Amino acid sequence: MLRQWARDTIHQLLAWVYPNACLVCEAPEPQPNCFRHGLCPGCYEAITTDRHNSCPRCSQTVGPHTDLENGCPHCRSVSFGFERVFRLGPYEGRLREAILRIKSASGEGLADMLGRVWAECRGSSLPSDEIDCVVPVPLYWWRKWSRGYNQAEAFARELARHLKLPCQAGLLRRVRSTPQHLQPSRSARRENVRGAFRVRRGAKLTGLTLLLVDDVMTTGSTLSEAAHTLRRAGAQRVYVAVLARD
Repeated sequence: MLRQWARDTIHQLLAWVYPNACLVCEAPEPQPNCFRHGLCPGCYEAITTDRHNSCPRCSQTVGPHTDLENGCPHCRSVSFGFERVFRLGPYEGRLREAILRIKSASGEGLADMLGRVWAECRGSSLPSDEIDCVVPVPLYWWRKWSRGYNQAEAFARELARHLKLPCQAGLLRRVRSTPQHLQPSRSARRENVRGAFRVRRGAKLTGLTLLLVDDVMTTGSTLSEAAHTLRRAGAQRVYVAVLARD
């Protein structure tokens, strides 16, 4: 609570000392209070408007007449550890630009803001009355140290705060590094992340429904492995929330 108060105070001081600029496109604020959550009207609309149909199971963009019974053609034959995926939008345009920005040490404020935007725009789509806790997908310690923070954790923290749910950032640990974008097939990607996560010793998850949070979902292999790890530790159900679906 104290940390959040300190961060909010610093943001308010910076906004007072320096002219406001959009956190994504860096356009200056032409007049006070015309930005929303630090975004200019154009970026806010682009980031929060999802004009595409998406699969309710894996959140992949699909055509308007796609048969979605038991999933879409991308996921119907795939076994996931999670129940379904909720997204802010597809990984393109201003949302993609925002996500690339949060993958640097200076992006934590933007990641916080995206958590607030997600809760505001998509929070009602979640089965919030079922969810007991929000859990961010962890980075391997070396990547977190080199980046300065975990963008999924910052996003999850703000999302949970605005949904009035607890967030347990240390519940899930990544116990080994997993190379990125090197696996040519889905089976190879699944094998790449197998055993990469552990649940904190002593954690009591029996019967809980968890919301697993990450910035981007590509194939779902990482999120599925993390969800399987949580379910092996006793979680009854795992939902997924991501900023974007690639």
